Amino acid sequence: MNWIILIIAGLLEVCFTFCLGKTKESAGTEFYLWGIGFITSVILSMCLLAKATQTLPLGTAYPVWTGIGAVGTVLVGILLFHEPVTFGRLFFITTLIISIIGLKVI
Repeated sequence: MNWIILIIAGLLEVCFTFCLGKTKESAGTEFYLWGIGFITSVILSMCLLAKATQTLPLGTAYPVWTGIGAVGTVLVGILLFHEPVTFGRLFFITTLIISIIGLKVI
């Protein structure tokens, strides 16, 4: 169950980086709404990470959480913010995914 909580926490990390990206593009009320989304996502993500580390080793949970966030953020950047897709980015994201899987397996 705590692995599911950790995955949700990682997805919320992607959510807060998405909200952060949207605040860069907005102004006025929209800026504050994205800001509220950012703060809410950060709080939920951190709380779920803390919950998951009650039974999972911190040395595994934290890298998996950040890895999910990093991979998800790069994918969101490519798909929604039209960031460049280069061989280097895809190569290193792939190695990061393999590393996350390795931490889960060990």
